[in-house]
Amino acid sequence: MNIELKEITVRELTQDYEDNEENGVVGYGGKLDIRPPYQREFIYKDKQRDAVIDTITKEFPLNVMYWAVRDDGNFEVIDGQQRTISVAQFVEGDFAFNNRYFHNLQNDEKEQILNYKLMVYLCSGTDSEKLEWFKTINIAGEKLTDQELRNAVYSGSWVSDAKRYFSKTSCAAYGLGGDYLNGSAIRQDYLETTIKWISNDSIEDYMAKNQNEPNANEIWLYFQSVINWIKAVFPKYRREMKGIDWGFLYNDYKDKKFDSKKLESEIAKLMEDEDVGSKKGIYTYILTRKEKYLSIRAFSPNQKREAYERQKGICPVCKEHFKIEEMEGDHITPWHEGGKTTAENCQMLCKEDNRRKSGK
Repeated sequence: MNIELKEITVRELTQDYEDNEENGVVGYGGKLDIRPPYQREFIYKDKQRDAVIDTITKEFPLNVMYWAVRDDGNFEVIDGQQRTISVAQFVEGDFAFNNRYFHNLQNDEKEQILNYKLMVYLCSGTDSEKLEWFKTINIAGEKLTDQELRNAVYSGSWVSDAKRYFSKTSCAAYGLGGDYLNGSAIRQDYLETTIKWISNDSIEDYMAKNQNEPNANEIWLYFQSVINWIKAVFPKYRREMKGIDWGFLYNDYKDKKFDSKKLESEIAKLMEDEDVGSKKGIYTYILTRKEKYLSIRAFSPNQKREAYERQKGICPVCKEHFKIEEMEGDHITPWHEGGKTTAENCQMLCKEDNRRKSGK
């Protein structure tokens, strides 16, 4: 790992500054990738942006920034993107500070800003070294997400193309599947989720293998397949469908045939079942048939006490006597056979027998 502290001026930083859809945001004579295409958009408010310019005009020190050194010798901003864009936008005349644009300033005022010195750490090394270092220094300002850090480490043609689909408010992934994903496209949540799905939770391995691929067609086609599968199997949308790990379910069940009408009928009944504690878990249960995803309502302390007294503390399975705290509530008629979580359907089993029964 090589870490170098470099001093640059605002003049150098803003040289050849450019912000457009095709090339993203670049500066430092075209050598600095301030924000790769479709990465996080500019999020500073006017007050934050003005604070940056105020700091510079008063000759106060601005927080140190961090750049990654790319294989081609150019750089990518890891921490300091918002500050960098604020400075560049002011010098470019995009906004006024204290009712004065940059071109309204006297020459000595302009020179003071352009000669202001910024401190930048340059980091180069292996992918794993850079990732660990970025996580360590990611402690100030608008913190980078884990996926933003990975994007920096594995920057290249694949990441740039993947961001085109997944990393903007109006991106294609948002339009197609925004109803099914949690988080924000801008903060790279959509991209992180989809890589997690396609890689079976091996995000960094997947990005390392694909870093130099010319495009991200594979993951975009995969995402489309997942969303289209959801819509085909569960055509009626409910808000509980948002945030489920659909990709993992798709990986396991995409080749299985389902009757969507029958599934919808069952889902509707489960939604009305007061014993189902997790309505979101219904969809995973429907596919896996594992009741743990439903969080079936537990018996109340009063219901368990009634059953305990009725049984006189005797476990009906092993016929031994136990204290109430040594026993657990159990459905006499199982929930999946129509048994409800009521006092009449409650029996107390010793913990060993209850767990043995639950494991069958």
